[in-house]
Amino acid sequence: MNAPLREAPRAAKSSTLAEQAYADLKRDILSGELAPGLALRLEFLKQRYQLSFTPLREALNRLHSERLVESIALKGFRVAPLSLKEMQDSMSVRTLIDCEALRRSIQHATDDWETSIVAALHALDLVTRRNGAEAQQASYDEVEQRHLALHRALIAACDSRWLLELSATLYIQTERYRRPMLKTSVRRDSSRDVSKEHHEIVEATLRRDADQAVALLAEHYNRTTRLIETSLLEQPAASAA
Repeated sequence: MNAPLREAPRAAKSSTLAEQAYADLKRDILSGELAPGLALRLEFLKQRYQLSFTPLREALNRLHSERLVESIALKGFRVAPLSLKEMQDSMSVRTLIDCEALRRSIQHATDDWETSIVAALHALDLVTRRNGAEAQQASYDEVEQRHLALHRALIAACDSRWLLELSATLYIQTERYRRPMLKTSVRRDSSRDVSKEHHEIVEATLRRDADQAVALLAEHYNRTTRLIETSLLEQPAASAA
């Protein structure tokens, strides 16, 4: 019998390190820890994340395909700069995709789907009340995970792999604008009750009132877009193009 190959563990380890590099870089880009336009030199990244060049290159290529980083000829990679036009475009398309997915989900509604929405909303309410306005970063990340879980639950029954994949892609594109904004504009906008918006969307969805649910979801996204616009206009580094 031939001796077993010994390359698999090494390959598995390499894949794990590449996933770690990808997750760490993506988290720091979305949160703004790695600023828009920042040069992502391999030596800098190696020191920051304590990883070798190979998994870092794999992660950068993957992030490039997601348009979170840009490739500059003869200079390597940099964090994609912020753009008001790009943000407006991505938020507009995300609204179209998620509203269509929500409408289809209501058409294909099941008891299990409704239960998952109620559970996701309750989980978000719990962590939001527990953390309050002075939440630490770890708690903030938990709030964001549950916020995403609610929005995913709302469209989970759409019966379209393409809609779900497009929604996930557009979520990534819009989050790098939304997350930094949460620390500034939203907290100054005391008139906005995001929790109430979520409850109204869920209530209309559970009534299976597709027109009302879609209208509420669209306005939910439009309010966020307007706040991001305000936040971007306060940042001279953001491009209007």
